[in-house]
Amino acid sequence: MHCGRVGGVNIGYAVGPTAVPQRLRVLEPVREMSRKEIQTCVDEHAQAARRGIQAGFDIMEISGIVGYLVSNFLSNYTNRRTDEYGGNIDKRCRFMTDIIKAVRKEIGPDVPLIIRLCAEELLDDVGGNTPEECMITYKAAEAAGIDCLSVTQGWQESRKPVISRDIPQGTWLYNAKRAKQAVKVPVSMAYRLFDPAIPEKAIKDGILDIWENCRPQIADPLMPLKVLEGREEDVRPCVACNLCLARLFRNAPMTCYINPECAHEWDEKWRIAPAKTKKIVMIAGAGPAGLETAWTAARRGHEVHVYDSRKEVGGHLQDASKAPYGDDELMGVVRFQKAQCDKAGVKFHLGLEVTRKLIEDEMPDALVLATGAKYIRGKAEGFDRKNVFSVSEVLAGKADAGENVVVWGGRKPAMAAAFHLAKAGKKITMVCRDRKPGKDVNPSFVWRYMSYLRKSGVRIFSECDIASISDREAVVVTHYGTRIPVPADSVVYAERVPNLTLKQAAAENNIETHVIGDALVPRTSSNAVHDGYRTGIRI
Repeated sequence: MHCGRVGGVNIGYAVGPTAVPQRLRVLEPVREMSRKEIQTCVDEHAQAARRGIQAGFDIMEISGIVGYLVSNFLSNYTNRRTDEYGGNIDKRCRFMTDIIKAVRKEIGPDVPLIIRLCAEELLDDVGGNTPEECMITYKAAEAAGIDCLSVTQGWQESRKPVISRDIPQGTWLYNAKRAKQAVKVPVSMAYRLFDPAIPEKAIKDGILDIWENCRPQIADPLMPLKVLEGREEDVRPCVACNLCLARLFRNAPMTCYINPECAHEWDEKWRIAPAKTKKIVMIAGAGPAGLETAWTAARRGHEVHVYDSRKEVGGHLQDASKAPYGDDELMGVVRFQKAQCDKAGVKFHLGLEVTRKLIEDEMPDALVLATGAKYIRGKAEGFDRKNVFSVSEVLAGKADAGENVVVWGGRKPAMAAAFHLAKAGKKITMVCRDRKPGKDVNPSFVWRYMSYLRKSGVRIFSECDIASISDREAVVVTHYGTRIPVPADSVVYAERVPNLTLKQAAAENNIETHVIGDALVPRTSSNAVHDGYRTGIRI
C-alpha cells in the first residue's frame, strides 16, 4: 500500500494524482505526482509484494481504499489529471491495473492476490465516484488478475460515519451483495461485522465468501480461535471506538480502548503471572475498572471479593449503554469481564456497599477503590430543587424530565443524556463550561456527536454556567456575565468528581490501597479498563 494523500507524516507533504486540498486538517498538503513518480510507485508496489513473499507470506493484498493512493487515482474527487492516468473512470483505473499486473508478475500465478476497493465512496458532496463507477473499478481489477475483492465503503474524508458503533452491525452487507453480482471472484468484507453470527449468516446466504476483520483482533488477537472453539464469552469485544485510528492519524503509538495488552505483548511486565504472595483482595465497585482488576488478580491466584451497592455489575457503563447511537455495545466489555471473573473464581457481593465498618470487619490484605465518580449538583440557586436530576436517574428512566430540559455539563455523560432525551422528543439545552462540548471524546468520534446534537436540535451554550433554577426556567450566565433565561421543566446535572469516601478508612487501617478508574480522576471507560488491568497484575 501507499498512503497517498493520507501519508507524508515525516516529509511535510503527501502525494496524489492531483493536488486537491485536504479536508482533514491533520493531514499534509498534497503534491501532484509526475509520470515518472507514478511509474516508480507501480514498481515499488511490485517490489514490496516480492519482499512479502520472500518473507514467508502466503497471500498478497493491495490496499486501494479510504483515501490511500490507489483510491486517489480511482476517484473523480481527487483525480483531475488529463493524461493517460486521468479522465473517465476507465482511464482512472489505469494506475490500479498497472499495479495489479506488476504485482502478479512478481509473485507468480499461484499466490492469491486480493485488492481492497471502495464499493461506495460516500463522497457525493465533493464529486466522488458513484456506486456504479465503483463497480466498474471492481470489474477492471478482476480483469487485471486479482483473485479476491475486499469490499469497503467510505473514505477518511467522508462526512458519513462508516466503521464506528453508531453504524449498526451488518449495515454494509448490501455492498457485498452488489459486488457478488458484479464479479465472479470471491468477495470478502470487514466493516461492522464484529459479531461472528452476522458474517456467518451472510456467508450462508451467499452474500459473502470470506469474513475479514482488523480492529476486533486488536481488541482480542485470539478472537477467531475462540470463536472456532465455541468460547465467544472469552472474546474481548471491540467497541468500535476508533481510538486506534485516532492515534494512527496523530502519529502516536498504537493502543486499544479495551485491550490493555495491545502494543505490550512482548513485555513480560504486562503478563498475568502467578503472585508471589497470595492475598485477600477487596474491590469496591463492579464497574469496568473493578471488574478488570478482579479477574486479573484472581487469575494470578489472589482471593478476590467484589462489592457494589448496585445489584448488577457494570457501574456507570450501565447508564452509558442507555445512550443511543450504538452505545449498548459498550456492555460487551462488561459481559467479557464478568465471564472472566466467574471463571477465575471471583466472589461477588452485589447490593452491598463497602463502608468503613465493612473494611474494618473484613480487614483485607489489599483494597481497590474502583468506586467511580459521583455526579454533583451545582452551587447556584435552585440546584436543590425537586426538578433537578442526575444523569443516572435520567438514563435509568427514574426521572420525569418534562418537555424542556437543560443539561448541565459538556463531557460524555452530558452528551449521553442529551442524546437520550432528544431521542425521546424533548427540547434540550446544554450548558457547557468548557470551550466546546466533547472535550473527553475521541477526536475521531466527536465530530459525529456534534453533528447528532445539531440534527437533534440541541441548543448549546459553551463557556457558560447556570446562575439559577426555578420551576420552569434556568438562567444561563455567559462568560461575559450576560444572563439568558432558558425554558426548563427540569435540569440534569452531569458534572463529576472522584468518589473517595473510603480512602481515609483504608489509610487508618494500614491496608494496601489502590485507587483506580474514575475514583482517581473522572475519565473514560478505557482508562478504567487499563487502570484495572495494571492494578491486577501489580497487587
